[in-house]
Amino acid sequence: MDLTGGFTLDHSSPVVPPPAAPSPGAPSPGSTSGAVPLRTGGSGPRVSVPEARGPVASEVGRPRRAPQGGSGGGGGRGRLRARPAVTELRLSAFAGHRSAAHALGPVTLFAGPSGSGKSTTLRAYEALARLGAGDPLGEVFPDAADCVPERARPDAQGRRGFRVGCTVDGPEGPVHLDLAIQAEPRLRIVGERLTGRGRTLLATALRDPGRSTVQAEWHTAGTTPVTRAPFPDDLLGTALLPLRVAGKTPGQLEVLAAAEQVVIGLRSAFACDPRPERMRAPVPPGEGRLRRGCGNLAEVLHRTRTDCPRRHLRLAAVAGAGCAGPVTGLGVQELPDGTVRAVLERGGRPATPLGRLGDGELRYLALALTLLTGPGVLAMDRLAEVPDAMQSLTLLADGLDRGLDGRQVGELLGLATGIAADGHIRVAGTVGDRSAAEARRTPGVTVVDLSV
Repeated sequence: MDLTGGFTLDHSSPVVPPPAAPSPGAPSPGSTSGAVPLRTGGSGPRVSVPEARGPVASEVGRPRRAPQGGSGGGGGRGRLRARPAVTELRLSAFAGHRSAAHALGPVTLFAGPSGSGKSTTLRAYEALARLGAGDPLGEVFPDAADCVPERARPDAQGRRGFRVGCTVDGPEGPVHLDLAIQAEPRLRIVGERLTGRGRTLLATALRDPGRSTVQAEWHTAGTTPVTRAPFPDDLLGTALLPLRVAGKTPGQLEVLAAAEQVVIGLRSAFACDPRPERMRAPVPPGEGRLRRGCGNLAEVLHRTRTDCPRRHLRLAAVAGAGCAGPVTGLGVQELPDGTVRAVLERGGRPATPLGRLGDGELRYLALALTLLTGPGVLAMDRLAEVPDAMQSLTLLADGLDRGLDGRQVGELLGLATGIAADGHIRVAGTVGDRSAAEARRTPGVTVVDLSV
């Protein structure tokens, strides 16, 4: 079946060691053969993916040596980072991207002219993150046909699709996940392969197109080298493995560790898209977890001022560097109707409600807050069984510089690189040409020019 103008699936899907480990920047050896389906879009319920357990949860913080076959997108040999993180994004055939592989550093910004695919690149990352969290395929890709490359011709059965993948580095070394997704005539994952340390750990294959399940095979070792079971075809098989693998043999433990590393790395992403028009009005106090559009910014500041005073003070200092006029603090006022509103404290001057700030100032504050907090203050699933010290956050910011002036962009880049240096925060975003030039002058920032 040729889904993407050249990607042919081999339905034999053997779970055997490939001849060599994947090289950096290239799809894994199994990414073009032996793959398969997962069921069609969104008809099934969202699956509750279990929290990290087993090898990754118990061995986080115990770096291992990279396999001699190489290392994935930026992991390097020798001591590997203890916190799982996505270090490479592959867009083998996705919308306007073809055979693209992007190494991701602690702070990576995509630049290029309009139409070069900056936003599409982040969309692919977020889609993988959502699949890793257990979201059904139909919810992740409601407009899947738009992801199919324009020149992809349907096969004899009218089928077309797209391919994406990533590498997650961590205690288990680089682990590669590659997917082929059929968009037409029915949305389903028609190829999934998980590889690590030169071995294919999971492969799925479509046996009966009339069923909404696929045959999954994973490495077991011992007396039974491979285990087979049906999986739904609209969910990521890698995210289901912790529910299906007993972890009794060395092979099963290897599969579990790799799968959990990928799930942890993908689930660490938080897409932040501050919408100033939603941030001006007072809001009711609540749990204080920042939402994607940051419309509850005042509520979150109300929480951080009480629960995270040191971070709140640092945010106030950052606010002073990016907002007009003197700023001595960030305050929160409780109004008679029970709502709260945030204000910039001006020393001896009257406080300025955030509703009076410009769009750029509000976006700047929201992005700075995201960088200074972490998963516990963001509206994202926390990995409860992974110690806080070993958790990381990847901020996805499409249009990071939207509405910001050069001074604000410089302050945010400095803040991002400073925080990313300790390994807890990573950033993947898009910027315009002017901000890209500033980013290239900032140590610790990687700029990927998509116009090249």
